[in-house]
Order: sequence, then structure tokens, then C-alpha cells
Amino acid sequence: MKVRQLFASCGILLVLTMLLAACGGSTSSSTGSAGSTPTTASNSGGKKLIVIITPSHDNVFFKAEADAADAQAKSLGYDTLVLSHDDDVNKQNQEIDTAIARHAAAIILDNAGADASVAAVQKAKSAGIPSFLIDREINANGVAAAQIVSNNSQGAQLGGQEFVKLMGEKGNYAELLGLASDTNAAVRSKGFHSIIDQYPNMHMVAQQSANWDQTKAFQVTQTILQAHPDIQGIISGNDTMALGAWAALQDAHKTNVNVVGFDGSPYVIDSIKKNGIKATVLQPAAQIAKTAVDQADKFIKSGSTGQPERQLVNCELVNAKNADQFGVFGPK
Repeated sequence: MKVRQLFASCGILLVLTMLLAACGGSTSSSTGSAGSTPTTASNSGGKKLIVIITPSHDNVFFKAEADAADAQAKSLGYDTLVLSHDDDVNKQNQEIDTAIARHAAAIILDNAGADASVAAVQKAKSAGIPSFLIDREINANGVAAAQIVSNNSQGAQLGGQEFVKLMGEKGNYAELLGLASDTNAAVRSKGFHSIIDQYPNMHMVAQQSANWDQTKAFQVTQTILQAHPDIQGIISGNDTMALGAWAALQDAHKTNVNVVGFDGSPYVIDSIKKNGIKATVLQPAAQIAKTAVDQADKFIKSGSTGQPERQLVNCELVNAKNADQFGVFGPK
């Protein structure tokens, strides 16, 4: 009798152990680093994962798009993992490997290089994970599920028109370029010049890359001012460089120089309101990021976005006349 009771007790304990094992498992944080506990269907209540990868969140533009994508994905019922590659291709590759290892349902990516990112996006596709590119395109078709970017050419033309107007259609000016590996840098510069070069009395005396960086732009502008102290304007491929240029101009007591940027940064909009930087071209980062998540959701559910791969979203000019109407990369 005691033996039978012992076996019965063991049987009950075995059943309880199996039930506990089936119900166990911890839920990981929805946002974290590549080294944190994987977010999978088995430990997140069955939710699918969307991985969001952008350049550094120290830049308000990239933080805005990451935050918007994160919020939209969560509102649609997904877990998220938000990462930054800091414009380092190797780090981006590791983060896409993380997305693959975690069996992500989709990747939202502001990439680290138009050519250098193609292989990583293809690797994700081969693993069955669609990528939805925002802000920056890659130099390949049919690899990403979608490439949704600002209409940089249209926006740059708006900026060029405003710059010519501010300059009175004449004068010496300098141009600050972005990263050579980023197609946006070339597209914006071409857009600026499609307008400015129509005016024969506009003379570009310096053109130099500051790699989208504020500190670099400050240093480059100081060098330009030493060689060309009489410049009347600086047109910049992004707002971060425009802020660096403006700081250098303030340092040199040359705040009469017209500066025009590109992005629609809230910091630049504040400067415009204070009669500092004169204008910027706002690209709707939050809107683009939300659109990418919405299309990822549709693709996950139906296998198609219903949209062409390459999609352009028009930009808006922000100047002293309308600066009060805009908030964080979009209308208030």
C-alpha cells in the first residue's frame, strides 16, 4: 500500500511539474539592446516582433522617427526592439543578424549606407524578414519591401528658392554637404543647385562635407570663414550641420549671414523664431516612420503593402512666416 501511495504521489508531482513548465517563461522588455533576452512568441504572449534600427538617437531627427515607429508598432499590437547603428555598417549588420535570430516579423530601417546596406537587407529577406526603409534609400530594387523617403529633390528645390530669395539673387555662399555614402546628400545638393545655378550672380566659393555632424560643421565653417570672410550665405544639407555653421558664425560675430538648413529640426525652428537661422525644409520623419509600420503590418498580414517599393513624401518650407505652425518634424 505504501509503495502504491509513493508511485501515486510521484505521478502527481510529475503532472504538476509539466504544467508549471508549460505555463512558465518570462516576458522580456519590448525595447532593448541586442544582448537582451530575445522577444519571441514563446515569451511575449504570442506577439510578433518588429525591430526598429536607425542612426544615433542623439540626433533629434532619428530619435523622432524611432519613437514614432515604436509607438505605432505597439499600438498595432507588436513587440518592438529599438536599436541604433550609429552609421556603422558593421554594427548595423550585427543588429540585422539579431533581428533574424529573434525571428522578427519585420524590420524598420534607416540604413547606414546606400550600397553597404544592400547585402544585409537581402540577408533579412532571404530569412523571410521584410525590411521597410525610411529616410534613406539603398541602391537596389526588389530587396526591401518598401523604401519610403522624403522627396529630397522637391524639398531641396524649396530650400534653394528660399535661399536665393534671402540672398537677393546674388552674393558669395558656401555649401555644407552630408555623408558621401548617403544618397540624400547628393540628391539634396543637386536639388539646391537646380535652382541656385539659374542665377548668374550667385557664386559658390566653398563646398565641403561635414558628414551630417554639428561639431564637424562648426570646424568646417570656421575654415571657410578664414578663407572667405565675405560670404553672405551658407546652405546646408541638414539641420545638424546648419546648427554647427550658425554657432561658428555667432562665434565670428557674423550673424548677418543667411543660413538655410534641411530637416525641420525643432532646434532650428526655435532659431528661426529668434531670427537666427533663416529657414529649413521640413521632412515629415514621424509620418514616414508611422507609414512604414502600417505597411509592415499590412505586409505581415497579407504578403503585400499594396504600394510601389519606392515612395516619396513631399517636404515643407519653414521660415519666419510659418515657424509657429510646426512642432517635432511635422505640423502642430
